[in-house]
This record gives sequence, C-alpha cells and structure tokens, in this order.
Amino acid sequence: MNGRGQLWASMARRLPRRRTCVMAGFLLIALVLTEHAVNLQLTKRDFLQSHGDARSLRVIATEAHRGMITDRNGEPLAISTPVNSVWVNPTVLIEHKDRWAELAKILELPKAELAARLQPRRPKTYVYLRRQISPDIAHAVTAAAIPGVNLTNEYRRYYPAGEVAANLLGFTNVDDRGQEGIELAFDATLHGTPGLDRVIQDRLGRVVEHVERVRPAQPGQDLALSIDRRLQYFAYRELKTAVTQRNAVGGLMVILDAQTGEVLAMVNQPSYNPNNRGQLRGENFRNRTVTDLFEPGSTIKPFTVAAGLESGLFKPTTVINCEQGSFRGHLVKDVHPYGLLSVAGVIQKSSNVGVTKIALAIEPEQFWDVLNRSGFGQASGVELPGEITGRLEPYRNWRGADVVSLSYGYFTNLTAVQLARAYGVLATGGVQRPVTIIKQDHPALGARVMPEATALAVRQMMQAVTEVGGTAKAAAVEGYLVAGKTGTVKKNSERGYTEKSYRSIFAGFMPASAPRLIGVVVIDDPQGTEYYGGLVAAPVFASVMHEAARLFNLTPDREVAEDGDSVRLAGWSVPAETP
Repeated sequence: MNGRGQLWASMARRLPRRRTCVMAGFLLIALVLTEHAVNLQLTKRDFLQSHGDARSLRVIATEAHRGMITDRNGEPLAISTPVNSVWVNPTVLIEHKDRWAELAKILELPKAELAARLQPRRPKTYVYLRRQISPDIAHAVTAAAIPGVNLTNEYRRYYPAGEVAANLLGFTNVDDRGQEGIELAFDATLHGTPGLDRVIQDRLGRVVEHVERVRPAQPGQDLALSIDRRLQYFAYRELKTAVTQRNAVGGLMVILDAQTGEVLAMVNQPSYNPNNRGQLRGENFRNRTVTDLFEPGSTIKPFTVAAGLESGLFKPTTVINCEQGSFRGHLVKDVHPYGLLSVAGVIQKSSNVGVTKIALAIEPEQFWDVLNRSGFGQASGVELPGEITGRLEPYRNWRGADVVSLSYGYFTNLTAVQLARAYGVLATGGVQRPVTIIKQDHPALGARVMPEATALAVRQMMQAVTEVGGTAKAAAVEGYLVAGKTGTVKKNSERGYTEKSYRSIFAGFMPASAPRLIGVVVIDDPQGTEYYGGLVAAPVFASVMHEAARLFNLTPDREVAEDGDSVRLAGWSVPAETP
C-alpha cells in the first residue's frame, strides 16, 4: 500500500471520533443555551421585563385645554383651538437622509436649517421641528410617512377681537403660557393641569397602544371680564380714527362703570394683531392705560376746587379776581384773559389763575389730603400687570411754586385708569369703588372719601364745561347731561417741558344727574394747530358715550331749555359766570 492509501485509511479510522466530538460540541452548546434560556425566563424574568417595558412603556403628558376669556356677555375674547406640532426622533430620521429634502419642503424649512437642528441632537429621541402647524401641513406630514417624523396634539390661542383688545388681553407663548396682559395676570387660573397617560411606543417613538390614564387633564377655568366687546370695538375705532387724523404718537381710552367700578372698555393706540406677532416690537405690547404716567393738567382742577370747598373758604358762587389772565409776574397764565369769575366759572373757563388762588388760600395739608383721598399717587388695584403707581409728593416736601403747579395739574402724575377712578369719586357723590377688570356679580360697596355735598357741588359745576361757554362743548352728548373737564399738558422731556408737544385730555361722566359711565381720553402729541383737550380728546369721548348710551339703554336726562344767564339741566341749577 502506497503512502496515499495509508493516509486515507488513517482518516477513515479518525472520522467516527471527529463526528463524535462535533456532535458532543453541538450538544454542549445546546445545553448551555438551554440553561441560559431557562435562567432568563425564570431567574431574571422580572428584571428583563422591567427593562423591556422601560424601552417601550412610557408615561407621556397630555395637554390641558386653556380656559376661555369672554366679555361680560359671554362673547369670546380668547379661545384655544386644537392643532398639531411636528416632532422627530433624530436617531431614526438621521438614518433616512434621503427623505430630508422632502421633509424640509413640507415644513417650509431650508434643508440646511433642518440638518442644523438634527445633527447636534442625534442622541435625543424627541425634538420639535415645527409647533402649531396648519391642517394642510399636518396632512402632508401624515401622508409622507417619513420614518422618525410624528405629530402630537397641542392647543393654539386665538383672539377673535384681534388688535381691538390686544393690549388688554395680551397673548400666550408657544407653550400656551401667558406672556402679557390678562393672559399673564391670570395664567394660573387659565392654564389648567396637564394629564398623564401610560402608553406603549414602538422603536420609532410612535404610540401604538394606550395602556391607562394615570392622571386626567384638568382644563383651565374660563374667565369672564367686565369688558363689553361691543363698546370695546367702538371705542377702539373712534380712538384709532382720532390718532390717525391728528397724526398723533398714540392714544388711549378707559371707560368705567361708576356704579360697580368695572372696566367696560380699555383701548390703546398703537396696537397689534395678537394672532400674527412675527414682525412686532415689544413696545407695542404694553397696555398704556396702566403703564404710562402723565401729568393730568386741568383735569385736576375739580379736585383743587373740592379742596377749596372743604376748607370752608370758598363756595361755588365765591368771586375770584383772575387778574386778566396773568398772575405772579406771568408765572401763571390763562389762555384767555378773565377778570372776575365765580368758582364755578373758574371750572367752566378752566382758569389757571383762579385755581392757583384757591390752592394758595388753603392749607397745603388740606389740598394734599383731598388728592390723596381721591386716589392720586396710588395704584388703582385693577388686576393687570405692569401698573405704575402715580406720584403725589407729600405736602411737607412742597417748595416754592409746587403748590401753584399742582393746582392746575403739574408736579404730579398718574395713569388713565387712576384718573378715571378719581373721577369716580365725583361721579358717585364722594364714594370710591375698587377698579376691576373682572365681571362682578356683587360689586363692592366702596368707601366714602369725600363729603357728598362737596362732590355734588363740583359735579354740578363740571356740567357747565360741556355747555355753551365751556371749554368742552364738543364733549356734549345729545339728550344727556355730561360733566367733565379738559386738560392740555405740555409734554416733559430731559430738557424740560416742550413748547410744541402736548397731551390732549378729557375726563368726564354721564348722565350727570345719575352718573353711570366714566370716561378718560388721552391723545398723545397731536400734530397741527389744534391740540387742546376740548378740541382733540372731547369729540372722541362724545362719540363713544353716544354709542354707550344706546348699548346700555341709559335714560336721557337733559332738558334743553335756557333762561337768561342760567341753564336748567334736569333739575340742576348751574351758577352763571359772575361778571
């Protein structure tokens, strides 16, 4: 037998042994695998189950519906509507770069921006790409079925009144949290509590099964404001028209219910569209009726006169020499020269000289006390963020001409809401009520801060301001008695008071025989030759109050009848100007 034959014979003898070894090896492997399987299924079953669940069983938050904001009649001012947002699992989506261009086109994003968002977030499993998308985009995302791309349900805030109530209501951010105005002030009430659901997700992060509800979502509470949306619309329209026609920097108007202290309208110019805020500046967001201070000018004169009446040194018929419009070496001037005027005539003609003499005749403490009790230098208490407290310097700090300046509305400042609240003291016969933006079922009774006789006497004098011979005939409302006061104030700057920049103001209430509505109008820096409050702000007041009288079905109280030097006004006798 040659060498090759011997080799085959040797291999034949070894083959059974090799087969035995191989079979033994396979058997050993099978035994090991079986033992491991048994160990996993029995000994480590709970451990593996918990880790498996951790990779598929999740607790996710469910959005809570934000409460609706309505006006006093239940009309919606802010509502939340369901929308979709797009989120992705970067780990999955990065494996499908061939679909990025398609996704970027659907979401209206540059492909480079999409890549810039995804690459740094590769380890994450949940990244938002677009929040609160339109239904068309949501449908396109669903139809594309791109791996790792998903939709989730959210809510988007919508404001039916648009710019008309924007500065009052404010807005929410993309996470449905209040950022300005009512939305911010009452965020805790409106926001609600998100729910929790236990779900099973697939490897792409999509929910494949809802296991149980851990905690139901608690929707936010609805909020009913004191605002009347109809009056808000009309006030905004008239204010915007006036600001546009006068080429003014801005304007504002506040209307209060004298009987309850409720805010019925609160409008600003300029405003913004809260449903589309992309290109707006933050300065347009503020509610100027509570954030902007101004010197009240001649609108403070009724309170100067009230202080004079309370002192006992003056009566409505007391005659004051107004020095032909110039007093104290031209320090105090009147627009028109007047000689002898009654106290009532001082209000009607808005004489700076007249009120200066009243203020100088009484004790500084008496003057300060009347202003302080009427709310000057104090926050109004209205439930709005950003309210600035006005300034009323303590009388002990008054120096030189301070009392003179204060008598006709300088050396102090306040907001429009604070001025409206002060006028409420005169409108209610000396009672101050809290100002509120929330609809009241049981209005606060208020507190008496001025003797009724004083408030009624001043109120009676203020009616002559809107009558023939007064400074605000343009504030008259047909069929109604109107009591009010004009103000024209030089604006202050770093270099002092400007000569050609003014604020035009009118503050008043109606019907004067039984006041229901209080209004304050401020036009900031009207351009042109007409800038007096009686010419610029008073017409806005008249137009809005005419509509308000119709909306609230106010009973007319004006008797149009004249008799010599006096005017009969529904039982009120207004003293005529004393020659």
